[in-house]
Amino acid sequence: MKNIWPIFLFCLIFSCQKNINDDTLPEIFSPNKNIRLNVSLTEEGGVAYSVFWKNQLLIDTSSMGFDFLDAAPIKDQITITDIEKSSFDEEWEMVVGEQAKVRNNYNRLLVSFQEEKTTQRIFQLEFKVYNDGLGFRYLFPEQQGMDSVIIMDENTEFKLTGDHTCWWQPGDWDIYEHLYNTSAFSKIDAISKRGAAVAQSYIPENAVNTPVTMKTKEGLYLSFHEANLSDYSGMTLKVDTTEMIMISELVGSEKAYKVKTKTPFQSPWRTIQIAEKAGDLIESKLIVNLNEPLQIENTEWIQAMKYVGIWWEMHIGKSTWDNKSGRHGANTENTKKYIDFAAQNGIQAVLAEGWNIGWEPDVPFDYVTPYDDFDLPGLIEYAAEKGVKLISHHETFSDVRGYEKQLDTAFSQLKKLGVHAVKTGYVTQIQPKGEYHHGQFMVNHYRKVIELAAANQVMVNAHEPIKPTGLRRTYPNIISQEGIRGQEFNAFSPILNPPEHTVIFPFTRMLAGPIDFTPGIFNLKFDEYKKENQVNTTLSKQLALYVIIYSPIQMAADLPEHYEGHPAFKFIEDVPVNWDITKVLNGEIGEFLTITRKEKGKDNWFLGSITDEQAREIKIKLDFLSEQKTYKAIIYQDAGNSHYDKNPTAFQIKEMDVNNGMTLNLKLAEGGGTAISFFSN
Repeated sequence: MKNIWPIFLFCLIFSCQKNINDDTLPEIFSPNKNIRLNVSLTEEGGVAYSVFWKNQLLIDTSSMGFDFLDAAPIKDQITITDIEKSSFDEEWEMVVGEQAKVRNNYNRLLVSFQEEKTTQRIFQLEFKVYNDGLGFRYLFPEQQGMDSVIIMDENTEFKLTGDHTCWWQPGDWDIYEHLYNTSAFSKIDAISKRGAAVAQSYIPENAVNTPVTMKTKEGLYLSFHEANLSDYSGMTLKVDTTEMIMISELVGSEKAYKVKTKTPFQSPWRTIQIAEKAGDLIESKLIVNLNEPLQIENTEWIQAMKYVGIWWEMHIGKSTWDNKSGRHGANTENTKKYIDFAAQNGIQAVLAEGWNIGWEPDVPFDYVTPYDDFDLPGLIEYAAEKGVKLISHHETFSDVRGYEKQLDTAFSQLKKLGVHAVKTGYVTQIQPKGEYHHGQFMVNHYRKVIELAAANQVMVNAHEPIKPTGLRRTYPNIISQEGIRGQEFNAFSPILNPPEHTVIFPFTRMLAGPIDFTPGIFNLKFDEYKKENQVNTTLSKQLALYVIIYSPIQMAADLPEHYEGHPAFKFIEDVPVNWDITKVLNGEIGEFLTITRKEKGKDNWFLGSITDEQAREIKIKLDFLSEQKTYKAIIYQDAGNSHYDKNPTAFQIKEMDVNNGMTLNLKLAEGGGTAISFFSN
């Protein structure tokens, strides 16, 4: 897909001689002039940068550099040899997304460096400064004596100017499935395993995962992450609470190094999102803008969809993944029931986990051979007759080499069968031993899967993935990713997701990209299966999550029998998953959030508003609706006695005509929410 209106505003290029004095050191502003970035040299000749917001220091002088294996580090005796500045402004279209078009407007600074010592290595720093933040990356050109690069550590600093309030999770090398912590930066205890998925995950001391989000005492919001993670290790951040510094800590392995690659190479972008309102972080498109344009020519097969599936029933214990228990969930008869339900209710697809051989101990997974009680070709034909698609499932149990051996065959089969979506999974520790989910080895594996899937016209919904870094712009067949402590933890974990969880991760993990969180549980206390577990939301909040959580593939996660005849299911039928416009109307991290989205190609709007453990009244102006039009609003709201624990299923539905001059008063129960459909008359 081509850019719609690229406009190159100006391009100023000039050269700098060695031994530049401080008065001529490079700086660059955001297009609106609110952000200023300065590049400088330290007394030792090292490279540093600083960031200002409206002339107030936001990121203090922060050093940059690398430690290499069998080579001197890059940290001193460096001189600036050249400076280039330019500006860029374009608009590009999302194939599927939270909005139809994205503006990509930045000022660019490219600074070239060379060591003065005998090695005389050369490298560059590229900065792009947007109105909503900035990104920078390292570039190493091909050069004599440096045909390959083996990185022990990347030493990128982010020096804070205060003891900011932080929303963080530990810098786990294997999982992102932790609950978020809220604390002052100085109080971060990064060894915390609060809500961890597995005890065997590796968490280095004093490190946090990205995105990590902060609020300054002046009320400014920051989030630190990375973009376009390619052939590199994922970045965590070491925390120095005494000096108020975060330093890049790349995910390693049992090898002696973190990254091995050849020149020329470029690092991922290190990103800082900056906002005056918390909701502006959600609306920011910095991460996707720092990725390469679309690389897939034919995208007609990439389609947003809702799905149901044989999944929740295994988590609550009604059925099993393997077919030796006598309660195998993914059998032909049961799958047909889900297909029938999907067809009757306008749901586009059905997922059947546990369809293939390999779910018993010591039995390798076979990604093309179904169990005897699962008629794969017959079910595809049955679904097609009813206008429903199947979503395949490839759980690897992290046997990466075993999966890679079958990738070509598995994806070729999906293409032949006309199956355009697969959910992948990587639970437990990575095999081969010594590798981690977020290291370079797995970053390259995930990319290999995505590219091969694209070649076979298959969308990938990855679970236990590397964190999103905006690659959905380049490969929109990355339809969604998990990488969050999702709904299933409410079914099996002794630590349940608290109500605040869903009002924290939209400002943290969701800044990285879409989330397959699997909302829509109606039977919130499933005592018939697991009395000790429940979902800590009201039913209305479960509906609101379809708008709050962005994903172009959304599951109606509960059992069909809990939806049949239920009036609230109408919202799930109606709510789309592909959008023209997204607006965050209000929000404070960990407290409350209201988002409205306009349906793709139609003048219908949908709104979700949620809260934490506190009941709230929130006033919503309807000025986002089109002028001089009347809409029918269908409001799904908490009842007067709703409560996420004491009475979670109580709700009310009311209808009214509204216009863009009106204000609605929403009453959210403890752990509750409101979902509204606005249909244009």
